[in-house]
Amino acid sequence: MFVLIWATLLFSVRGSNAGASVRERQHCPYGFCITLTEREITAEAGLCVVIPCSFTTPDSFIIQHTVWYKCEPNKQRCDDSDIIFDTNKNNRNVQPGFKGRVSLLESDQSQKNCSIVINDLTASDSGSYQLRVKDVQYWNPNGFTFSSRATVFVKDLSQKPTVMIPPLTEGQQTTLTCTAPGLCSGSVPTITWMWRGTGKNDSHITGDIMTENLAVVTQRHSSTLTFNSSAEHHGTNVTCKVSFTGDTTTEETVTLNVTYMKKPGITEDATVKEGDTLNLTCSVESFPPSLITWTKLGLNTNLQNGIDANLQNDTGLSTLIIPNVTAEHSGRYICTAKHVDSTPTVYVDVTVTWFAKILNGSGCVAQSTVLTCGCISQGVPLPSIKWPLMKNHNEYSVITTVSDHTVNSTITLTVKDHSNTAVECVSSNENGEAKEKLTIIQMNMPEQEGPVQHCRPDSAVLPWAVAGVSLSVNVFSIIYVMFLWNVRKKVKPNEADRTYMSLRKIDQSAEYDVIAPHLN
Repeated sequence: MFVLIWATLLFSVRGSNAGASVRERQHCPYGFCITLTEREITAEAGLCVVIPCSFTTPDSFIIQHTVWYKCEPNKQRCDDSDIIFDTNKNNRNVQPGFKGRVSLLESDQSQKNCSIVINDLTASDSGSYQLRVKDVQYWNPNGFTFSSRATVFVKDLSQKPTVMIPPLTEGQQTTLTCTAPGLCSGSVPTITWMWRGTGKNDSHITGDIMTENLAVVTQRHSSTLTFNSSAEHHGTNVTCKVSFTGDTTTEETVTLNVTYMKKPGITEDATVKEGDTLNLTCSVESFPPSLITWTKLGLNTNLQNGIDANLQNDTGLSTLIIPNVTAEHSGRYICTAKHVDSTPTVYVDVTVTWFAKILNGSGCVAQSTVLTCGCISQGVPLPSIKWPLMKNHNEYSVITTVSDHTVNSTITLTVKDHSNTAVECVSSNENGEAKEKLTIIQMNMPEQEGPVQHCRPDSAVLPWAVAGVSLSVNVFSIIYVMFLWNVRKKVKPNEADRTYMSLRKIDQSAEYDVIAPHLN
């Protein structure tokens, strides 16, 4: 047991003593032998020091007391004024500054073990230490003083506390442990925790001191700090400060790493014009950093660097760049952040807007005095179609059909002379407008023959020309019935209806607007 205690103190308590020479020094005048394993010992302030020592005496010498002195090295023999320890509790000559700080490693003097431990070291404890043993014989009251001495050098404390940090996870309770350096049975040190957040003042917390007795003369002092880990604790510094007797302090600072993840978010402009660049940035604050991937709804693979897309990844964020976007790039883009055991997602719906344009197939059919014109337009947002040249006509009807991003508007009116009629279709949305003068195709009655008039020589007979004749007859039938009933009302089309008709007649006294819904 003694060997274990001695080894523990030699290599753990004195710190830098481990490098000192352990060659035994023995001197035996008159049969009194003393062995000082280390003649020169270096220790640190605030901790303790062990002076290893053993001795032998003649058989006739019966030990009654053991006395240790500390005096100047040039002093040939220490005297009673230099006593720092005496097994005789009644000895009043022990120096006040050493009382309670010195003890034998082995209390049984018959074991001839004279090793002592000195706690709560200060710089003034540096010096020369000498041993004397006292006999019980009345004729030898002074005993025998060994001439060999041990010299102790006390330097500033360099050892630091040991801070143990378990894995930290957000939302879970955790406990930090700070253990003071040294294994001494001296005064209990003061252990203080200091918490330093980013850009914040220090906050001091005094933890609960725990003392663990390892042996009779060795103790381990530690303090614990318990708290609930959160993302705010990540990257903060925690300092454990240990204060020993004599204003000797030491501290250790550690940085906390908390496993956490905040909700990912997308920074974006969800609406982009055709031909411009789509730029989506997904970011998530987490530790360790999350792996971010991009997908598009309807695609089975992740978006990667290629002809269409460009990914720029950095710690905690990923930017998706798609230049020269088209309508096909509209859709839902999904950002997935993989972190430890969770994979949260966030998405954004992207709309690519493009200019309204008038499609091929738009044009007019004239039969007798009835002129039917159709204008087909596409765009995002959905464009509206106007017939600006119709303001000079008293009667006309308009049927509008909407499908996805396409608007189909058909206007029917009575025109006596088609050759002097110019029809223009204007399609517009927030990105701009498109105008086009439509081709008029003359449809002769079966008994009539004559050339077909064209406004655009490259236009073929419209696929809806025949249907236009039937449509115009039906429309004028409806107009005739409506005006017979003399209906004066205005009905707004149902939002679900995608086809509606507008009838209009202008005279000198009143204006009639009728919009009748039609199912697709």
